Amino acid sequence: MASDTTSQQNTIAKGTVITGDIISEGDFRIEGTIQGNIKTPGKVVIGKTGVINGTLKSANADIEGKFTGKLLLTDTLSLKSSAHVEGEVMVGKLAVEPGANFNATCSMKGAMKDIKNGNPTAQQSTQRPEKR
Repeated sequence: MASDTTSQQNTIAKGTVITGDIISEGDFRIEGTIQGNIKTPGKVVIGKTGVINGTLKSANADIEGKFTGKLLLTDTLSLKSSAHVEGEVMVGKLAVEPGANFNATCSMKGAMKDIKNGNPTAQQSTQRPEKR
């Protein structure tokens, strides 16, 4: 039965507003609005009418709608031409169609490893005043 739940797709319909955190093993298609955090090991698709304000942690995401917040993906972020993304983005791969609005700080997968290890590059920059 566990394989059945991971193959199903959760859908948040247009006109639906959810406030709070969502944790799921399945994929998501969002046409409504989510004010909160989503965590899934699968794929999240934000449709043209979809809006997320919060943190999204997943493997893959396709965005046609609006996302504001922190986006943490282990694999690929695909931005369609109608996408509007603002905030902080950490991904393995990034695909952007012409016309997409991408106003975010973006780190690729290699940088995520540095952050988990205490970001040694930031520590080096704090040692510069000692060179006097």
